[in-house]
Amino acid sequence: MGPKEPRRLDGAELWDYALKVLGGRAHSTGELREKLRRRAAKAEDIEPMLGRLKEYGYLDDRRYAESYAAARLSNDKLGSARVVRDLRQRRVAPALAEKSVSQAYRDVKEEELIEAWVRRKYRLASKENLFQEDKDMAAAYRRLLRAGFRGGDIVRVLKRFARNPELLEEIEVAEEGEE
Repeated sequence: MGPKEPRRLDGAELWDYALKVLGGRAHSTGELREKLRRRAAKAEDIEPMLGRLKEYGYLDDRRYAESYAAARLSNDKLGSARVVRDLRQRRVAPALAEKSVSQAYRDVKEEELIEAWVRRKYRLASKENLFQEDKDMAAAYRRLLRAGFRGGDIVRVLKRFARNPELLEEIEVAEEGEE
């Protein structure tokens, strides 16, 4: 037997559900719309409810995106590209995601974040023992890309730690060819 279908909610029940969801954590309008769509007895109840939530100040995509970007920077120390990608996955409008992240990262030097990331992830290894194998450096490069940092910034920082910086020059040349 498959998972049980959630009970469909109408009017006041759907409103209570929306408030409960928002009480757990902030959501973008798109995320909440999707959750309400799965639970609403009538689809036509959703948009007016989202309007009321916005009117009461419970739902604000700009405030959500700004606080999300600031939290990901201060708590996770991720690159700006990752935070934009995460906001878009949370159904924030692309232009708003870009604007919010660029505002949160305006005074940030991402190379410093990358260096801090390397030191944090490899804190038990001495600088001389980091990336002794080319495959270790390549793995660090891929992890940093997934963390949302730009390739050129990653290469510049990893060169400071690399036993074999020539490998990074190959990555740098390949990256320039892609642009």
